[in-house]
Amino acid sequence: MAMHLTPTRIHAGFWEGVLTGCDTMPDIAVHHLAKPLEDVRVIEQPDAPKDFLLRVAIPPETIADGVQTYVITDRETGDKLASFAILAGQPLSEDFRAELDLLRAELDMLKKAFRRHCVETA
Repeated sequence: MAMHLTPTRIHAGFWEGVLTGCDTMPDIAVHHLAKPLEDVRVIEQPDAPKDFLLRVAIPPETIADGVQTYVITDRETGDKLASFAILAGQPLSEDFRAELDLLRAELDMLKKAFRRHCVETA
C-alpha cells in the first residue's frame, strides 16, 4: 500500500495530518516558495503501527497578503503528498469578487452557446 496523507487541521500555528500505509518512518519535506520549512515533525502513533502524525509549524514570516501555498513531499521519492494554502489580506476579497464575476460571465456565455446548439440540432 502506498503512503497516503490525510489533512486533519490547522491549529495554534501548526498544520496537521495523518500519514497512513508507511512501512518505515517517512522522510517528509515541506516547502513554501521553494524554501524548505524547518519545523516538520513526523510522530509515531502507538495505537497504529503504520500511521504517523505529521505536524508542520507555520512560520509567522511566511504569512502575508494573498495566497501562501505550502507543498508537502516525500523526500525519498519526490512525490507530492499534499498542499495547503493560507489566504489573508484585504485585497483578497476583491480578487475573489473579480474571479466570481468572470466565472458568471463565462457561465452565461456557455449557457447561450448550449441553448443555440440545442436549437440548431433539434
